[in-house]
Amino acid sequence: MTTAPESKPDFRALEAISVPSTDDVTFTVRFLPAERADAPVVLILPAMAMKAKNYFGLARALHAQGLSVATVDLRAHGEATPILGEHKDFGYREMIEADLPAIVAAVEERFPGAALHLFGHSLGGQLALLFSAAEPGRIASVTVIGTGTVFWWAFGPRRWWEAISQIQWIGLVSRFKGQWPGGVLIPAPMPGGVMIDWSVHSLTSYYRPSGTKRKYNSLLAAMGIPVLAISLSEDVLGPKSNVDFLVSRMPSARVTQWHIDEASAITNRDHFMWVKDAPAIASGVANWITTGNAPA
Repeated sequence: MTTAPESKPDFRALEAISVPSTDDVTFTVRFLPAERADAPVVLILPAMAMKAKNYFGLARALHAQGLSVATVDLRAHGEATPILGEHKDFGYREMIEADLPAIVAAVEERFPGAALHLFGHSLGGQLALLFSAAEPGRIASVTVIGTGTVFWWAFGPRRWWEAISQIQWIGLVSRFKGQWPGGVLIPAPMPGGVMIDWSVHSLTSYYRPSGTKRKYNSLLAAMGIPVLAISLSEDVLGPKSNVDFLVSRMPSARVTQWHIDEASAITNRDHFMWVKDAPAIASGVANWITTGNAPA
């Protein structure tokens, strides 16, 4: 007697809801609920130009650790509508002050009473930290991976010119064309406003999204929640020096740093390839969320 092979898990088969934001933007938030209704919930926020489905392995690994998980794309990416190219331009302010409040409220409604933790990769980590800083008492903790400042000085003397010239070129092209078409450093197309805010931060070290009234650097300095900052030894886009600089901007936070290097059993230590080791990352993150113990 033969049995049918086990079907591959399907990201689109996950429980999902639509969440509206401003500018006629709509998000698809997907859920993996834990058996326990009060289990901690982790909302995963993607990196620049990455899609929520790229973190399906991470979501399943966190879920296997007994956590509830929610995934969502950033504005103009993945399942979010309008799609890139048909969207109204936007920057950090819209993502932090319009999109995340709506998305977080939807996750809170789905898991009432459960502690909400954010997991952000690269740009997603910046958004997670800035949102949490602006909404004290709402988020239980933030985990970031590959998330450092892009302030040119933090890259170190050997990369100062590279950081200044390439990132400011991206900002200049984005201002001129209204979008980043892809190429230097960031191969995929990106909304112009996001890249302009990104380049301003790189030049000044301050988070000053266009149109905001908030003083995000001051909010970040006052934020007191637990933060797990994960750095990767082969990450050239978010090296440890940049992660360390960002950590220095959060003096009130209870920061745990986890640097994954050659001594680790985790073999994929690139800015993007770490997702191949999602089970090992998830194990450390889940243990830190539930016990407070630093990952080994």
